[in-house]
Amino acid sequence: MSAALAAHAGLFLSAFLAATILPAQSEAVLVGLLLAGYTPWTLLLVATVGNVLGALVNWLLGRGLAGASSRWAPKQGPMLERAQRWYHRYGRWSLLLSWVPIIGDPLTVVAGMLREPLPVFLLLVTVAKLGRYLVLAAITL
Repeated sequence: MSAALAAHAGLFLSAFLAATILPAQSEAVLVGLLLAGYTPWTLLLVATVGNVLGALVNWLLGRGLAGASSRWAPKQGPMLERAQRWYHRYGRWSLLLSWVPIIGDPLTVVAGMLREPLPVFLLLVTVAKLGRYLVLAAITL
């Protein structure tokens, strides 16, 4: 595997994991690769796709949890309750905050639980995730 392919694969994986409910960060990886001289637009594309697909996993989890009745299903808890309040207050537009640490990931789960249509979800989350990476790249470069 070439160094460039490994770098891009690592960025994709870190962006994917960062968007799931697992604790991870992709910003440091993106900044490091930008400073190493990799093509910015390629890095932005890889990071955005990985991050949006990670958020899609959350949306799918939320869809599954909407009908779940088991004891382990996190239908309550402070982070989830906060995300539900945001989502009910601001609706689908709150997905533009899906990039924000702590509240972003629960918002994408809640969007699935509340059956936000997939095309709308993907559009808003993509705008949010790409916007964050564009700002980070602009600051870095």
